[in-house]
Amino acid sequence: MADPRGFLEVSKKEARYRPVAERIRDWGDVYEHADNPIKVLSEVSDQARRCMDCGIPFCHSGTAGCPLGNLIPEWNDLVRRGRWDAASERLHATNNFPEFTGMVCPAPCEAACVLSISENTTGGSVTIKRIEKTIAHESWAEGIIGPEPPALKTGKSVAVVGSGPGGLAAAQQLTRAGHDVTVYERDDRLGGLLRYGIPEYKLQKSDIDRRIAQMRAEGTEFVTSCNVGTDLSVAQLRERHDAVVLAIGAMAARDNPVPGRDLNGVHLAMEHLVPANRECEGDGPSPITATGKHVVIIGGGDTGADCLGTAHRQGAASVVQLDYNPELPSDRDDTRSPWPTWPLVMRTSSAHAEGGERKYQVAVQRFVGDEQGNVTTMVLAEVAVVREPDGRRVITPVSEEFEIPCELALFAIGFEGVERGPLLDGLELAPNGRGALSCGSDWQTEADGVFVCGDAHRGASLVVWAIAEGRSAARSVDEYLMGASDLPSPVRPAALPLSVR
Repeated sequence: MADPRGFLEVSKKEARYRPVAERIRDWGDVYEHADNPIKVLSEVSDQARRCMDCGIPFCHSGTAGCPLGNLIPEWNDLVRRGRWDAASERLHATNNFPEFTGMVCPAPCEAACVLSISENTTGGSVTIKRIEKTIAHESWAEGIIGPEPPALKTGKSVAVVGSGPGGLAAAQQLTRAGHDVTVYERDDRLGGLLRYGIPEYKLQKSDIDRRIAQMRAEGTEFVTSCNVGTDLSVAQLRERHDAVVLAIGAMAARDNPVPGRDLNGVHLAMEHLVPANRECEGDGPSPITATGKHVVIIGGGDTGADCLGTAHRQGAASVVQLDYNPELPSDRDDTRSPWPTWPLVMRTSSAHAEGGERKYQVAVQRFVGDEQGNVTTMVLAEVAVVREPDGRRVITPVSEEFEIPCELALFAIGFEGVERGPLLDGLELAPNGRGALSCGSDWQTEADGVFVCGDAHRGASLVVWAIAEGRSAARSVDEYLMGASDLPSPVRPAALPLSVR
């Protein structure tokens, strides 16, 4: 059983970051690489002692905590006892890619941890994310993880379109069930947003390559630089495969056509992040760089923080991040976001700790450029956000306009859904009012034998939700092909995180 006094005797310790002055000079992992791995494992084992194995473990609830249903108290107890091989088995039983989630997931499991009810009393949640990441990395280091090819082949063929976390999870599950799976990716490398959207310092691409190698060894086939619907027609796709999984993401970026939007130096966030990641892959210098420039990032979310960390490493002269919302409090307000809902609190990422300025309750009014058409200045105003009865947010200026220098502006204000094109047209599928693809309770779209998962179905969301949906869609595909399935299905298509309405 768990240690009932662990959280009383062991203080919470997060993984340590490398010094700011050191890490902004390279694209390496922001976390320290310990000189004494045994000491680190001992420290993580102590952190696992803080888990009480609650009678009702909200941490792996699909709505309050982890949508994958990760068996968190079980692998915490195994880590506490030093049984890293068994901990790896329990972790991988529910999560195909724990090294991805251990690096980039915001950890709703920790927000739902019982020790988060009163952090001033308990010392804070269990460091679930740190323990998960350590199990995954230790598993690779000790050779615990290996290919798991199927014992029998079904003779059925499945296409997975898109190689992000949802597509990869669906592909691995279906391959292990014995189907012949081919993953089609329009980019030149595999990984989707994991590869080109998330900066190298936040998720090392060698981790993706290692998983892809495992999947190849299991029998999954990959085709890159293939834009399905164009390079491979929908008719050819349907002829080759018995079922199709659409894991195409939600890459239609939201824009803001304010005056001056067409000036040189005003870009969408992905126009900055993708070439920066390509540069890290060895494809040559990025054509859109923050080097020596005054950078302004519009948007206060994770994508904006990724642009911030990238700008630091490119040597920006200054960086300002804008958010039209009010600054959030540092502690949870139980009236606004009571436990175990996701707490509405101020979050400081590793990129924010590296520098830059954050401005709240402001919005861009227009851009000003020079005679060559290059942006030089951003005009702002303080704003108030009012929610209309129909749910729409209206942003209204409430102050005089003011200017700040701006030589590179990046819109990181979210995504509007799937990208339209020959693939969806050929399947006769249209986005719904949210810009996503609808499906039935079995993850099947209106096109027979065509399933959907991840951001393409949910809209832009977390990596952990994409993996959960990929696993769930895989079960439905297996049932569709074979009449029954033993694969797990952690979430339903209509599942939503627990929140205060």
